[in-house]
Amino acid sequence: MLAAERKRKIVEYVRQYQAASVAALAQEFGVHEATIRRDLAEVEHEGLLKRTRGGVVVEGLTHNEPSFNERSNAQLEQKMRIGKMAASLVEDGDHIIIDSGTTTLHIAKNLVHHNHITVVTNDMNVAAELRDAPGVRVTVTGGELYPSSYMLNGMFTDRVLRSLHVSKAFLGTPAIHPKHGLMHPEAQLVLAKQGMIAAAQEVIVVADGTKIGKISLHTVAPNSSIHTLITGNEVPDYDVKPFRDAGIHVITV
Repeated sequence: MLAAERKRKIVEYVRQYQAASVAALAQEFGVHEATIRRDLAEVEHEGLLKRTRGGVVVEGLTHNEPSFNERSNAQLEQKMRIGKMAASLVEDGDHIIIDSGTTTLHIAKNLVHHNHITVVTNDMNVAAELRDAPGVRVTVTGGELYPSSYMLNGMFTDRVLRSLHVSKAFLGTPAIHPKHGLMHPEAQLVLAKQGMIAAAQEVIVVADGTKIGKISLHTVAPNSSIHTLITGNEVPDYDVKPFRDAGIHVITV
């Protein structure tokens, strides 16, 4: 079997069974584990598969984003750590954008005691979290409400974001890849994220370890647009090194 055909079949195998070890793949295709590792390195570079810390291979593509309720408890402890770290980067007097998401919500939870900050958000949950914070002025972008995620999006959202200038934008994402950058499976959500990036002097991406190295259908922005990436310390060094090499300040917590 030619290498190109074997790599294609490896991807198909992992998509069918959701995960596979190097040993299992070597046995399935009748080759040495070293051969499989070389194949995986090439396929992973293309963003089609991802190797985990335990050597298990999982699919690298993100096809869709689950509902807010499905995502809210996933990687919860990690998201709490990420949110606390991200909030620590906010200084009194800052004007910031907080993107919609379950990780960004934990940023808001850690901002309630800040003073003289303005938070612009397209997330009803973020706005509600900060509604009683005396030192925080909240601006909601407006737009069409997505009931499954409490997110606002669409023409009105994009128009407001185009008019803003803030010091920091905190973005969530279902996929960020060292080669392809910030990505998203839903085209209608791309413009708002691009608007947040354009409005900010500093772009900070918050993403738990399950999002690192993933690839999705639409490119939101190249990695050159990102200043800081905050993720969990569960992510192996070899997964965060390419982002550091690209000039991104990576913080693991």
